[in-house]
Amino acid sequence: MTQAPAIPHVVGVLGGGRMGAGIAHAFLTKGANVIVVERDHEAAAGAQDRVADAVTKSVARGTLNETHEQAMSRFSTSTDYASFIHCGLVVEAVPEDYDLKVKALKAVEEHLSADAYLASNTSSLSVTGLAGELLRPANFVGLHFFNPVPASTLIEVVLAKETSPELAVAAKNWTEALGKTAVVVNDAPGFASSRLGVAIALEAMRMVEEGVASAEDIDAAMVLGYKHPTGPLKTTDIVGLDVRLGIAEYLHSTLGDRFAPPQILRDKVARGELGRKTGKGFFDWKD
Repeated sequence: MTQAPAIPHVVGVLGGGRMGAGIAHAFLTKGANVIVVERDHEAAAGAQDRVADAVTKSVARGTLNETHEQAMSRFSTSTDYASFIHCGLVVEAVPEDYDLKVKALKAVEEHLSADAYLASNTSSLSVTGLAGELLRPANFVGLHFFNPVPASTLIEVVLAKETSPELAVAAKNWTEALGKTAVVVNDAPGFASSRLGVAIALEAMRMVEEGVASAEDIDAAMVLGYKHPTGPLKTTDIVGLDVRLGIAEYLHSTLGDRFAPPQILRDKVARGELGRKTGKGFFDWKD
């Protein structure tokens, strides 16, 4: 088998929210030309600001071997899917909703060259199912980045049944070129990371709900006792309680009652307590 290529010269990202901007930043700082496509001009401007801010921080940390201006000269935003025409890889980073992702991936694929690759940043949805909706399923793979992307050292490479061997190798090579470690898994509900991470987080929520211990003490037990860098409840706040609820509901439907979302999670989401992004979740983030 021939050696897979390095990072594609032009990389596209569909969706410029926190995750999409982080993915764009990762490829941009490793020399790629990056374009983010968003739903409207306001969202595109927000993506521009998020990536620019991330590049500023990279320059300040001394982790970027070029100036802010040099890096940003390779970055652009658009509201037109046709802007992906020259991309060797496009990573979809829209919200975790199956129908939305199918619609988005089909729209992207229409504007890609026949040899371009397409990836989804899904954290739990069936990559094989998504691939089955596409015209070129062999060119599709899951690339599950972790939040915050700049600080995370992991990418979960999820192989659909149809993913070509060449793409499987390329995805590992891209991960290494980004300075991260690839964990390769075959498609299954929740993959490896979300399945295990959500299982721990849901049990921690049940413990809070039952009054076993406070959120602070439950997290401290995992940080100090098991050397987790962040406790499961603070991690939930960072990821977003709405995101965790969506994943849990999907795993509940596919893997059974052990993934049933606790009522405390449903109640917090209903109240708009979504974690860090709203200032309150299991912890107070207002300060």
